Amino acid sequence: MVTSIHSITFDTAGDPYELAQFWSMAVGRPMSVEDEPGDPEVSLIAEGQPTMLFIRVPEDKVVKNRVHLDLQPRDRTRDEEVDLLIGAGAKLFEDHRRPDGTGWVTLTDPEGNEFCVERSAAERDAT
Repeated sequence: MVTSIHSITFDTAGDPYELAQFWSMAVGRPMSVEDEPGDPEVSLIAEGQPTMLFIRVPEDKVVKNRVHLDLQPRDRTRDEEVDLLIGAGAKLFEDHRRPDGTGWVTLTDPEGNEFCVERSAAERDAT
């Protein structure tokens, strides 16, 4: 049996449209043209990849994510990506960068969902 991932879903107690705007900037995916501010569900789309779906839920997040995304920048360094994301509303959660340049940074999105930023492929190739 073979199955595929259709969506990666983010619950939000806040505004799905606002959270989707943050992630649209973070991963470079457009929002669905059908989505509007105030919608209870908002999608980010990318052909051939799972949809990122943001859904309003009644409860707040209370514990650590059991699943999270690991982001790897394509056209900038890990540290530049971290600075960009913090400027867009992410918060530093845990810093696992090492003196030799390896490691990663764990951030939270505006809803408190954890995600990691790894070194770019160019940074990995350089070491």
